[in-house]
Amino acid sequence: MKIFKKLLVISAVMGAIGLAPVAFAQSNLPDLGKSKADVAKAAFKEDAKCTKCHDESENAPILSIYQTKHGVKGDARTPSCTSCHGQSDSHLAGDKTGKGRPAPDIVFKKGVYEKSSEDQRADQCLTCHKGTKRNNWAGSTHPVNDVVCNDCHKVHKPADPVLSKQTQTQVCFTCHRDVQADTKKNSTHPIDVKKVVCSDCHNPHGSSGPSMLKKNTLNETCYLCHAEKRGPLRFEHQPVVENCANCHTPHGSNITPLLKDRPPLLCDDCHDGPHGSKTPMGSNMGGVQSISKNLANGAALTANNQATGRACLNCHVMVHGSNSPAGGLFQR
Repeated sequence: MKIFKKLLVISAVMGAIGLAPVAFAQSNLPDLGKSKADVAKAAFKEDAKCTKCHDESENAPILSIYQTKHGVKGDARTPSCTSCHGQSDSHLAGDKTGKGRPAPDIVFKKGVYEKSSEDQRADQCLTCHKGTKRNNWAGSTHPVNDVVCNDCHKVHKPADPVLSKQTQTQVCFTCHRDVQADTKKNSTHPIDVKKVVCSDCHNPHGSSGPSMLKKNTLNETCYLCHAEKRGPLRFEHQPVVENCANCHTPHGSNITPLLKDRPPLLCDDCHDGPHGSKTPMGSNMGGVQSISKNLANGAALTANNQATGRACLNCHVMVHGSNSPAGGLFQR
């Protein structure tokens, strides 16, 4: 009898646990019994409030939204016109005095009506598109500079240019002209051929790292592609560990490979002392007094291996670090 009672209790608990999620799901999905056709029919009926006027005769491609993910009406999660532009009751009713229609509640693009504020437009998008990559949107560079979602995204177009590698940079370069100029230099990432685009390194919706980088630091972002530079290495070159930008400029340079300056000048930014002797860089004739004396006697200066060819890299080839026993000098 005791065993039977225990089984009844266990059954009741299991039933409660099992039924609770089902009841919750049904209460939050009122259209669960409807077919996709019924859902689509109701959605098109809701949109008809707008599309009876805003049809194919519009200068802007309004109806092409039905070729996008926002126009999949068989999905109950798909927004309607009023989901983004607001109920706009006064706009639908019109002005009884005959002076025209008031503006919709939310206007995304300036035309007949002035566009809504940046906060209003962004809030409409963030109603659905929130979390994950957009966690750091508030206070990030774009909204602070009054750039919001529809300034980059074209919701009504079948192919949003900013979401395609073939056209993304054109959208970004609308504002970032200095970066576009850098990509035309001798040494760049393969941006012009669309193998690397802005969103490969940056998160335009905000980041916890600098310059809206996808990772928390520049080095972590660079390691997404340049994993061989990550280490750990037995002998580490400190400027490399600190920041790749100590030596490289990411968008383009006239010095290969994306260097900020040519060696030995780049190396001299840190290594500004004599190189194991009192011989100045660029000469193999001894100290300054010897050079002056030899010049006075008509002797010619000859460059040493520290300033010719690859300069410092003639010897120090492993500048990113080394595991070699002789790697303390980054030579192997």
